[in-house]
Amino acid sequence: MEIPAEDVAPMARAVELAGRGHGTTSPNPVVGCVVLDSAGQVAGEGFHAYAGGPHAEIVALERAGERAKGGTAYVTLEPCDHTGRTGPCSLALLDAGVARVVVAVPDPTPKAAGGAARLRAHGVEVTFGVLTERAERVNEEWLTYARLGRPHVTWKFAATLDGRSAAEDGTSQWITSPEARADVHRLRAAADAIVAGIGTVLADDPLLTARPAGQAAEGRAPLRVVVDPDGRTPPSARVLDGQAPTLVAVADDARTGIEADLLRAPHHATGPQLAPDRESDPPRGDVDLIRVPRRGAGLDLEVLLRELAARGVVSVFLEGGPTLAGSFVGQGLVDRVVAYVAPALLGSGRAALGGAGVRTIGESHRLTFDEISQIGPDIRLIARPNPQPGREK
Repeated sequence: MEIPAEDVAPMARAVELAGRGHGTTSPNPVVGCVVLDSAGQVAGEGFHAYAGGPHAEIVALERAGERAKGGTAYVTLEPCDHTGRTGPCSLALLDAGVARVVVAVPDPTPKAAGGAARLRAHGVEVTFGVLTERAERVNEEWLTYARLGRPHVTWKFAATLDGRSAAEDGTSQWITSPEARADVHRLRAAADAIVAGIGTVLADDPLLTARPAGQAAEGRAPLRVVVDPDGRTPPSARVLDGQAPTLVAVADDARTGIEADLLRAPHHATGPQLAPDRESDPPRGDVDLIRVPRRGAGLDLEVLLRELAARGVVSVFLEGGPTLAGSFVGQGLVDRVVAYVAPALLGSGRAALGGAGVRTIGESHRLTFDEISQIGPDIRLIARPNPQPGREK
């Protein structure tokens, strides 16, 4: 489809606005909206800032006022057609009297979809497909969550130029620079959950928080998740310190008694944890435990991710050692890779990635680079897996 030239700039602006909601809208999508008046001039702009708050269309229409009548609304995601914490955006657009609505991405959820059909039924011209790829990229976490029923997974690792994530004696602090580590905390703060394996917890005793605390959105702390098949998380682990909610995932046949061990931690859950109301609930330091089926030597990570999705987790930031990373990659559950490469050589030591189901070069997991940038003295590489027929997804 040929995109009208006059639609590109306002939709590009809507995509830019949508990106401002990263890290604060879960479990809702990031959405941007630009409203032009009947003369083609910008009348109002808006983006969805937090779950429970006004949607992008509502913000833009309020700013446009009477100028929206007979105008055009550019929206990165199809306007919703249901009543949740807020009313349907489709009705708001009709009430404002817009003549045309341009949409980048159709809403994939049965609950909210249908806005375009309602608008068309009332005589509004609706155009789909303008800057779809860019709009999908800015909203990729939520779209993965909505389409696949699991969170979007970003695997982050730091390594030397020769691919080592730790020295021969196991030391790894610090491979990368303070600038790179600050960038990691920025990415952590935008995620709904930070995931690490029991090996990392036992070896490094990490906090798995976004630091300084002010980097995370006010009133929000990413869920800390420990993948611990055999229930070895010690009650003294810092990940159980109550600074943020923590979930320990153990195998469904793991030893009994792990629940009692967790109750000895500084903070513990008093019952099943539900997805928080991001609009009003403060961060909680509860510790909770779930049991997940085994898969090989670890857990069935697909089941774990679906459990997290049921708790409102849209985006996962995967850290930790090569074993867990290899399991995620091998099970086809990594959607983005962020690598920090330091200008250093170790020659021996731990690799960043463990077994990932690759036996021959033809089975390698191929990726495409999206971005290569310098962070302090280090290089940050962002890549995404190529679609590979036959691989589990």
